[in-house]
Amino acid sequence: MCFEDEAGFTRRPPKGRTWGRRGITPVVKVSGRGSGRVSVAGLLAMRPGSRTRLCHRLRRHSGRKGERRSLSERDYIDLIDGIHQLVRAPIVLVWDRLNTHVSYAMRDLISARGWLTVFVLPAYAPELNAVEYLWAHVKHGLANLASVALDRLATLVRNRLKRLQYRPDVPACSLSTRIFQACRWP
Repeated sequence: MCFEDEAGFTRRPPKGRTWGRRGITPVVKVSGRGSGRVSVAGLLAMRPGSRTRLCHRLRRHSGRKGERRSLSERDYIDLIDGIHQLVRAPIVLVWDRLNTHVSYAMRDLISARGWLTVFVLPAYAPELNAVEYLWAHVKHGLANLASVALDRLATLVRNRLKRLQYRPDVPACSLSTRIFQACRWP
């Protein structure tokens, strides 16, 4: 069973709380207007008797005119094929109603894979997707961090996700394990 979701990161960091001396407000200066973004698709895979696995694909967008600002159907299928190679078992995939996920091209790509079963989450139900909690954890770690270059931001996101692959105590991994154990398996 796999959960999939996507997130975007820009050079303008998410706001976080910090402390400062009384009367002096801390300021993080960032010049992140129109400087591109990093799009990430993450997939949590669970299997009975084994640990939760995290697989992700990252794509940088420089902000050039005419460049695609999100991941394509091919990127998502490469992610799913990669996790299939990793777990070597049929996959039950749960994801949201992103237009790329429900497009005709994606339907054709999914139907060509007999080992893949896809379920779509109901609209406005992010609490049912364990990867949403993963993105919250990553963005909390990047709060108030001003990145100087898009490549550096991509490296930071990749390193944070790499660290999470080996931490089962992260809320997203423990939540996905509880969801998985609640399902009845034959």
